[in-house]
Amino acid sequence: QMSNSSSITHFLLLPFAHTRQLQLLTFALFLAIYLAALVGNGLIITTIACNHHLHTPIYFFLLNLALLDLGSISTTLPKAMANAVWNTRDISYAGCAAQVLFVFFLIGAELFLLTIMSYDRYVAICKPLHYGTLLGSRACVHMAAAAWATGFLCALLHTANTFSLPLCQGNALHQFFCEIPQILKLACSHSYLREVGLLVAGLLIAFGCFVLIVLSYAEILRAVLRIPSEQGRHKAFSTCLPHLAVVSLFVGTGIFAHLKPLSMSSPSLNLVVSVLYSVMPPAVNPLIYSLRNQELEGAL
Repeated sequence: QMSNSSSITHFLLLPFAHTRQLQLLTFALFLAIYLAALVGNGLIITTIACNHHLHTPIYFFLLNLALLDLGSISTTLPKAMANAVWNTRDISYAGCAAQVLFVFFLIGAELFLLTIMSYDRYVAICKPLHYGTLLGSRACVHMAAAAWATGFLCALLHTANTFSLPLCQGNALHQFFCEIPQILKLACSHSYLREVGLLVAGLLIAFGCFVLIVLSYAEILRAVLRIPSEQGRHKAFSTCLPHLAVVSLFVGTGIFAHLKPLSMSSPSLNLVVSVLYSVMPPAVNPLIYSLRNQELEGAL
């Protein structure tokens, strides 16, 4: 047990396995997932950047999404893989603070970006004549920059606040990467309430984004149902399906990870669930966006 945070030089992360064979197996599995995410997101970034036909708002936002996904998976997985190979659980104090900052920043920015992308689909289907004016290149750059900047500022606030708390419950985290709720569990009594208040405020902002996405899709659905031809309806809705799938994966895994009933709480299940919400979206998103997307496939 450590007396306070000033004497903590490192944290202990939750290991995925306790036997050497299983550790090496999880390393191989993570390496495969990580390489898939690197290749998938890397291909999307290069294809969109190098192809002038794809310099449109939806692909510009998709490029940003791929960058965020690359960042978020690179923040958590390499450290977990290194720990599995070297048979250790350690992460330095500074390394832990960096993980908290980047995970919060990239996941927050991704939520804002997905909200902007739902607005893009709303304008494309409900106000097609105004698409060029509402989503000009300057407006798109401003929106994307706002998503990145807001995510970063929120992350900075939360990280500074969390790591200023006195910690007196040891240094073992029940998670395979550094995460604010896990660090709050190590805080001395009552000192963590301010950060809990900030997290609740953050959750309300996230809920606001979710409501905006739902409202955008309610309007899109109304507009699509008014299209007379079945082919037209199908074409209009198919442009929204990838985004809808990505949002469902992102929000669904996040909600399940943090709001699942306590009766379902076991250390091994918690680990699996945390992998689902932190590792699966970045690895699967490129696949969702490139499936049945002729423009992207052609450019690739």
